[in-house]
Amino acid sequence: MPRSTAPLRFGANYTPRSQWMHAWMALDLDEVRRDFEALAELGLDHVRILPLWTQLQPNRTLIREEAVEDVRAVVDMAREFGLDASVDVIQGHLSSFDFIPSWLFTWHDKNMFTHPDALSGQVALVTRLGERLRDADNFLGFTLGNETNQFSAANHPSPWPVTEAEAAHWITTLLDAAHAVAPAQQHVHSEYDAAWYMDGHGFTPALASRLGDITTVHSWIFNGTAQKYGGRSVASDRHAEYMIELARAFATDPGRAIWLQEVGAPSNCLAPGQTPDFLEATVRSAARTENLWGVTWWCSHDVSRALADFPELEYTLGLVDQDGAAKPIGRRFAEIIPELRERREPPARSLGIVVEVDEQETPVSRSAMAPGGSVFQAWVDACTDGADPAFVTSADADRPEVLAARGITELVRPALSGAPYSSQNTVV
Repeated sequence: MPRSTAPLRFGANYTPRSQWMHAWMALDLDEVRRDFEALAELGLDHVRILPLWTQLQPNRTLIREEAVEDVRAVVDMAREFGLDASVDVIQGHLSSFDFIPSWLFTWHDKNMFTHPDALSGQVALVTRLGERLRDADNFLGFTLGNETNQFSAANHPSPWPVTEAEAAHWITTLLDAAHAVAPAQQHVHSEYDAAWYMDGHGFTPALASRLGDITTVHSWIFNGTAQKYGGRSVASDRHAEYMIELARAFATDPGRAIWLQEVGAPSNCLAPGQTPDFLEATVRSAARTENLWGVTWWCSHDVSRALADFPELEYTLGLVDQDGAAKPIGRRFAEIIPELRERREPPARSLGIVVEVDEQETPVSRSAMAPGGSVFQAWVDACTDGADPAFVTSADADRPEVLAARGITELVRPALSGAPYSSQNTVV
């Protein structure tokens, strides 16, 4: 099985210290310079930037050149500090707030995933941003948007439901546009964990693990993991690793890279003094996985207390505080990065936990994979017993050549059980 030998990447999702994402309304490059200097001092090598869709494309046929230039300016600013930049496009959803342009909701309600006009508008935005960014030598590529699958989830206040085929069409249409305009970069899509844990959800593990150049994983322990097992438990410390290994099970390319694109230390699950140790445990366990591209922490800077109505946890997630000083969690990240940047031999994963799938390779019970479900519990039990388990779909469990290629010699088949999935990140 091919293994990456490139150094691991370590970065942060950029949340501007001044005015949070509302800074995109009137960008101040001096503020950006100050923010990036603080991140470079931590030893980070990249940022993920998240410009707001509403600022970029307030009308379906109006892509604001001033906003496009702002994105390029931030990418160029990152380069000044030795930082590569990944750029989200359809933004979308951040920290419990939706940023949807007015041509898509209320009187102009269109399903963003399926309506032809909505799709053509998004393709135009991907294309225009790609034209402006493709020659930036520190531009890593696009993420289609941040956890856009939440707009299709049954628990969204105004969902735009999709089938798996419709979700696949949306992803591939925008990825094709990205690859056409910026072929030298790697382009990806991202989902929050409903894709893995919510039964009936149109975005599926197969789509997450097979479409795009790299699989992205967003790991949060406020999804029931900390509530059921504790914030500093095996389940919580290794939750990111759990999701990475689930993603590997559904990939068809054995050498496919996986990017831990978003992971954080939420204050509704952890005491302030626990967050540095949680970060270290999370990053160390993720770094042991095979073909990990890197880790991008959520987030760079704390949200200002001057801004209202965020869930409480969002004010404390930064590596850097509102005074511009690295917090203990940021200093811990800086301490471990030099050691972990050089790859080590990943552990053998001879124990395979079987995930039952149907003929479309969709899990029969995603709730069994969710925190407290039988598949999740099998992982926790194996880790507690000192094992480093892998996952394998039931389709691959019947293929000896797949098991042999992955070094899996023992299978565990949990009986399927689990409760409906819910997440606590949008409780305000």
